[in-house]
Amino acid sequence: MNTMIIAIASVMLSVAAQFVLKTGISGIHINKMLKQPLNYKTFLTVLTDKYVISGFILYGIGAIVWLWVLSRWEVSKAYPLVGIGFLLTAIIGSLIGENITIMRIAGIICISLGVWMISCT
Repeated sequence: MNTMIIAIASVMLSVAAQFVLKTGISGIHINKMLKQPLNYKTFLTVLTDKYVISGFILYGIGAIVWLWVLSRWEVSKAYPLVGIGFLLTAIIGSLIGENITIMRIAGIICISLGVWMISCT
């Protein structure tokens, strides 16, 4: 299978993990717990939330997929592809109503151009 496709799949898993974790930590029950003094019950509540667990699982799968990429490419070629995550995160964020500013868009364009330049070598 094409290493580039596998690398992008790994990045997509990480992006998905971010949004799933955000869903978990933004839940009403967890938000209520986080407004109180931190204790073991708070940590237990966060760590046992189904979205938080799912986010960690997605990260784990993404890490395993990333190991496959690293076994075939140099780190200096593979790692910049993580920058694609900025673009995907901004696109998904804007679709769900997050505020994407002009400066953020400009930064993402710069990152994306850099990723493209590295992938061409």
